[in-house]
Amino acid sequence: MRNIYTPPGGPPQGPGPSKQIYSLMGEDNIYKMMSDFYKELGNSEVRHLFPSDLEAASRKSAMFFIGLLGGPPVYIEKHGSPRMRARHLPFEIDENARKVWLACFERVLEGAETKYNFPAEHLQGFKDFLVSFSSWMVNKA
Repeated sequence: MRNIYTPPGGPPQGPGPSKQIYSLMGEDNIYKMMSDFYKELGNSEVRHLFPSDLEAASRKSAMFFIGLLGGPPVYIEKHGSPRMRARHLPFEIDENARKVWLACFERVLEGAETKYNFPAEHLQGFKDFLVSFSSWMVNKA
């Protein structure tokens, strides 16, 4: 049986990303951003942690982010409660995998204000959320 690591900080604390992001960015831009993100993941050393159909995975992830960023709860309506840590437990995610995941997101967010109409005033808060969120997904020491 696998020993599951639990990060000492616990679940993300504090405010999540601004709920205004969705209304300023729009759903299509969130889908595009996540599609680009999954293309980055597909070319990374953590590719093996993701399903073979990366485009379908990106759409599912976009649904989560749509709700998180202030849009309708499409993820919950289709897939139920996110329970992201529980959903990620089958995959061995260590600190290196987390860093690769964050680096992929960082590359996608370069120029996000132009590429996805991401509101510049909320970009740092979103990045801060990704750091704390990804810390909670680590399940292997």
